[in-house]
Amino acid sequence: MALPSEYDTLYLGIGLYDPSSGDILDANERLEQILGYSLDKLRRLSVDTYTANTYPQSASEFRDRLRASADGDPQRFMWRAKRADGELVWLQLHVSQQRFSGDCVVVEVRDITNHYESRHRAELFWRILRHNLRNEAAIILGYADQIATHSRVEGISESIAAIRSRGENLGSMAESVKEIERAITDARAEHVRQPALATVREVAARTRAEYPAAEISVEEREEMWIEVNDAFGYAVRHAVENAIVHSTERAPTVEITVGPSPNTGRVEIRIKDANPTIPTDEIEALFAPAETTNTSHGSGIGLFVMKWCIESLGGEVMFDTRTPRGNVVHLYLPSKRPPDTADE
Repeated sequence: MALPSEYDTLYLGIGLYDPSSGDILDANERLEQILGYSLDKLRRLSVDTYTANTYPQSASEFRDRLRASADGDPQRFMWRAKRADGELVWLQLHVSQQRFSGDCVVVEVRDITNHYESRHRAELFWRILRHNLRNEAAIILGYADQIATHSRVEGISESIAAIRSRGENLGSMAESVKEIERAITDARAEHVRQPALATVREVAARTRAEYPAAEISVEEREEMWIEVNDAFGYAVRHAVENAIVHSTERAPTVEITVGPSPNTGRVEIRIKDANPTIPTDEIEALFAPAETTNTSHGSGIGLFVMKWCIESLGGEVMFDTRTPRGNVVHLYLPSKRPPDTADE
């Protein structure tokens, strides 16, 4: 069973799949480009290989949808795929049976990464403006009213301190929005290929200067190369600063490790701390598509910066907890060859 030759003229990716096994039988040139594999390679690969295994759209769900389509129920859904070079992309899939496909199903594939990420980043900006900035401004105004009304009562110094703290929060949020905006604007700009350790060490050095009481260690398990812009530095800095400012110790400790991911071979930058666990609602707010409310918006804008900056580079962010105490932030990026061995 094969696709008609005319399908190679389409800019739309087309794949012919066996709904029982989930194996790809044929593909046009556009699908090869989208996934980064040749047809011969795709035929030998399980769909698990090119499915991003850290997102809800799993390979098993993909197979379920193929079978449903083969049973007469066409499927349309979004899928997070992992290209041959490790870059993650968002795809829109439509699965159906065609007259020529027999027992097989035809999968139409559109790369919607730019559209999807632009839409969700716009949603992020609105969430920040509508909730975080508005809530912080309301608190500032509330304390200002207290000072104006009770200027002679005890506690005025505490109110002034609260106003200053909230004002600093607003300034920090504004800077974070600027960083996200730059990550979006520069996402398609020319990237610099360099060792991952170089930027990590640079960020660690600047952070040590700003927080001299903190103990920041950097370890390289294996030399890894990446292609990045300023967004990568923003993400690493927020991860390290969060580990310091949320510490309950006088001398916060942060352990940074650079090396290959044991599961995918991508570059992994691991940032460990010994802090209280990051609140679950702040982690959920990063990935939940539901409308944010005043009780669920979370205060961790630095987490948003990490997520969106790393995803703008084709990577992803994950969070774990340590036993008996602490957090681990994982930053994953596609691995690149050193310049002297890279294919031109």
